[in-house]
Amino acid sequence: MSFEAILFDCDGVLVDSELITNRVLHAMLNESGWTLSEDDCMRIFIGKTVRSETARIEVETGKPLTDAWMAAFYERRNERLRAELVAIDGAVDAVRGVHAQLQGRIAVASGADKPKVLMQLDKVGLLPYFGGHVFSGHDLPRTKPWPDVYLAAAAAVGVPPERCLVIEDSVPGLTAGVRAGATVWGYCPRVNAHTTPEALRAAGAVRVFDHMADLPALLAQALAAAQAPQ
Repeated sequence: MSFEAILFDCDGVLVDSELITNRVLHAMLNESGWTLSEDDCMRIFIGKTVRSETARIEVETGKPLTDAWMAAFYERRNERLRAELVAIDGAVDAVRGVHAQLQGRIAVASGADKPKVLMQLDKVGLLPYFGGHVFSGHDLPRTKPWPDVYLAAAAAVGVPPERCLVIEDSVPGLTAGVRAGATVWGYCPRVNAHTTPEALRAAGAVRVFDHMADLPALLAQALAAAQAPQ
């Protein structure tokens, strides 16, 4: 397959945000009456929006999930992210490399709210590489694991989904990429991974890699193989 564009997830792929966000969510859920561990919180919510688990949250806490609660979560989460967030190791060089390889045909397709995504990309110095090609599932009829955000990103870069490569680190996100018709590679670091290579392959990843800095070389190999005589 000769890829003409790359569509990146954001959290856990470009920015090391998932543990930070999970700690805030875990604390607030416990404060609201749902006693669960940080590991269980991560397992339940990884790759999902908080609101996608509204029914369970309301059962476990005995309280409605209000707009005010969500606003407080966003405020506390963003405060921690501004203070602590860093890029995934190797991500800045990887984005710079594939941006050059594909003449700028790259985009971000996240399940998170767009203000968060833009703030994170800006904080780690990645926003200029994506320009206006930053998309949030919150702005579409359906978010991940549905394909809407990847379809929107592919349309924006002017490449059919089947000619796009998606980079994902969670099963819901990977499922969204597959449903969009793209080829999906799973990113699963050796340390602090939130899933397993086996789970990503089972969800449809055709390749799993463990260091973001390897992406430009892997892309070059794939492009060379596609151009080689058959």
